[in-house]
Amino acid sequence: MKWAEIAGCEPALGTVVHDRLIKPGVVLVGTTRRDGSARISGVEPLLMDGELWLSMMRTSAKVADLDRDRRIQLHSIITGPQAATEVKVRGTARAETSRDVQQQYAAEAARQLGWRPVVGEFALFVVSVDDVTVIGYDTETGAQYVARWPEGQEYLRPSTTPTSLGPPRPVRRLLSPA
Repeated sequence: MKWAEIAGCEPALGTVVHDRLIKPGVVLVGTTRRDGSARISGVEPLLMDGELWLSMMRTSAKVADLDRDRRIQLHSIITGPQAATEVKVRGTARAETSRDVQQQYAAEAARQLGWRPVVGEFALFVVSVDDVTVIGYDTETGAQYVARWPEGQEYLRPSTTPTSLGPPRPVRRLLSPA
């Protein structure tokens, strides 16, 4: 699914995901290594024409990973307990080799990110989103808050001890009513 479609069908979720995942300017990207283990790398996300784009050094290990296995996991940057709302996006990455699209991306990166990649010297991927999860701390109740899209799951899990959570209790805050 295109990035813009999420915000179109779930505006409140789209806002939180944008603020936590895109706005900081760096996203953690999870790929699968040749041996099946996980690789985590930082990448600058860019929104262009309603799509989520990631550029990488052509010879980077994460590009080789995505050439073998298109599955990708994106995770927001967490800087401490006060900013502990996590956003996780699962999907697939498709390589874009069109010189025209890379030129458009380079111009947009200069405008949005303040640097201009050299066309032909980077790998460019567009992300198709399969699943979005938001996990945070509910300040009113002290519970863990979870929203999952497109499953439509949204709930609070009350804290029973400092390291344990109770059963989920349905809520509606970010997702549209079922």
